[in-house]
Amino acid sequence: MMLALSIRDFVLISRLDVSPGEGFTALTGETGAGKSIILDALSLALGGAADRSVIRHGAAQASVAAEFAPAPDHPVWALLSGQGVEASPGEALTLKRLVRAEGPARAFINDQPVGAALLAEAGDLLVEVHGQHAASSLLRPAVHRRLLDQFAGNEALLAACAATHAARVEARSAREAIEAAAQSASEERTWLQETVGELAKLAPQVGEATRLAEMRAQLMQSERVLEAVAEATAALEEADAEAALAKASRAAERICRLPGFDGTSGPLPEAARAACEAIERAMIELREAETAIAALERLPVDSGDLEGVEGRLFALRALGRKLGCEADLLPARWEDLAARLELAEAGEAGLGAARKAERAAEARWHSAAHALGEARRAAASRLEAAIAAELAPLKLGRATIRVAFTPLAPDEAGAAGAERAEFEAETNAGAGFGPLRKVASGGELARVSLAVKCALAEAGSAATLIFDEADQGVGGAVAAAIGERLVRLSATRQVLAVTHSPQVAAAADAHWLVEKAGKAGGTRLTTLDAGTRQEEIARMLSGAEITDEARAAAGRLLEDA
Repeated sequence: MMLALSIRDFVLISRLDVSPGEGFTALTGETGAGKSIILDALSLALGGAADRSVIRHGAAQASVAAEFAPAPDHPVWALLSGQGVEASPGEALTLKRLVRAEGPARAFINDQPVGAALLAEAGDLLVEVHGQHAASSLLRPAVHRRLLDQFAGNEALLAACAATHAARVEARSAREAIEAAAQSASEERTWLQETVGELAKLAPQVGEATRLAEMRAQLMQSERVLEAVAEATAALEEADAEAALAKASRAAERICRLPGFDGTSGPLPEAARAACEAIERAMIELREAETAIAALERLPVDSGDLEGVEGRLFALRALGRKLGCEADLLPARWEDLAARLELAEAGEAGLGAARKAERAAEARWHSAAHALGEARRAAASRLEAAIAAELAPLKLGRATIRVAFTPLAPDEAGAAGAERAEFEAETNAGAGFGPLRKVASGGELARVSLAVKCALAEAGSAATLIFDEADQGVGGAVAAAIGERLVRLSATRQVLAVTHSPQVAAAADAHWLVEKAGKAGGTRLTTLDAGTRQEEIARMLSGAEITDEARAAAGRLLEDA
């Protein structure tokens, strides 16, 4: 509900701070006192049109701030979260509008700058305004289906419809993707067959081109390799290094066997043994060198091997250029093209399965949408009867309100069903049905809204309802009926009503008097106590001169209420 409303320099209001309470609050006062100005100010804070003409004469700017306490599960929190506005569910929420004499108007939610559109969207969720000229959500066809669903309790059916629609969209997208891929693959089937065949014949391996390039570089040096190997072999043979080392080894061993050298310590014996070990190691290394050189002689480094490597490498590179990829990527390309060829050759079977799945998903959605539509039509009959019961006491007995359904085009039907719902009115039998705003007169709109709102009961998210002169042009029993319905609504909602009817004012839980203050023509709002409230209702009954009979009648109204 609304916790507070602060108005600064708005038209006739210099400064006004009010704190509406729970239940039903009536606003009364003489014509021109400023009751409608207060509602206009609230409308500005809720995202209404901003015009510099609302700035009080002599002021630099006008500002209006409205503070609310939405429930933690109120849809306004999800709206703000989705728009990146920092706001914690369960805390107070302040909507503010600033209109400046110089520069554009500004909008704020919890002191964070926002666009006027977001402010208006949040305002619509928090407050409903019903009146002759108010753009009540009840008069906007775009929200009628949602209100009907809330009245019917269609949450589970809506969830099922949304889920089946999502599956339907997914199945359609899958079919379209397979269809497009199959069509594309079919058009290039011949090329795919030839290319996959060529790849299969060549059978490229992962990293093969790189390995062949390295081998080719080695083989291209085959002649130099053979020359070096021959030179190394000749050098070893000419030097007869093995015989020299053997002779040196025998000489060193004789030293080690001399008396005083065998197994004794000392510089000379140790040096002799070290010499023997070194010569032995040299002989081992020499044999390993001869073995390695012999192995080089046996490697395939002839020109025939080079031709085979080059032929394979050039074939891989040529196919890579043809397919627009590196030669080392040919295996992956082969796998991809083979899959495309398989799709082209077996695409009809896969496409048939996708089409079957799409038809099944479509059927499930149609079933869910049909069930939702049937529930809506059943609820519409109950709602029409409930509205009819509310119209007669409000002096609208000749009017008929119905819920009209219009099938949606296939591309519009979806998560919320397959039909559009709109409240229509016929104010006189035979006159024909039409939109509420166009059929009902200015004086009837507020009462029609009241009747529909009473019938809808808990439908709608707004916890604050404002009725602007719903009692215009009526009195007596009709005014009393209006008061009764406002009291009924206030059991679960915060209700504020601008009224000229003493019966309506007497039914309220709280009473505000709006009047002009001072010579400057400003506006003042006073919360009336029991005594002053009876005096105000007596004024409403008798006019300029308050009589004892009017005071007595006001007292009876308050007692009856």
